[in-house]
Amino acid sequence: MRSLKLIEHMKANAERMSENAMQLVRNSERCGELVLKVPLEEQKRYSMAIYRDLMDWLADPKAVNLEERYVNLGVKRAQQGVPFNNLFWAVCIAHEHLWEYMQQECLLEEPVEFWGGVMLLRSLTQFFDRALYFTSLGYQKVEKGEVLADISAA
Repeated sequence: MRSLKLIEHMKANAERMSENAMQLVRNSERCGELVLKVPLEEQKRYSMAIYRDLMDWLADPKAVNLEERYVNLGVKRAQQGVPFNNLFWAVCIAHEHLWEYMQQECLLEEPVEFWGGVMLLRSLTQFFDRALYFTSLGYQKVEKGEVLADISAA
């Protein structure tokens, strides 16, 4: 599957994917404090945002400023008192959910060209790795006292 085809599938089904991923997070014991400390509307917004960011990343990795977005998310979650392991697990759930989606909706429809598939896998992994890395930097900023103002619009 090429990334453009995945992007098209994700655009057409982003809301359903987001709702399903959010439900998996809400049902996970490993995300319990995140679910309790982050308002439901904010959970919905960020559930959609991670897939939107992924679609943007797949379309043009250089055009997306993941660092700013996910450092701010890390700061915000740390300020809300969400343990990093809860946030980390929620991102893992979103990543696994994407794999399941691809297997159910995309990969079974037509064979994947080997190198195109390898490149797509690499891009997907890079996106989720970077999202987690930059989010952890946001947590570190809060721990070191480098953040003075509350980032409520992140």
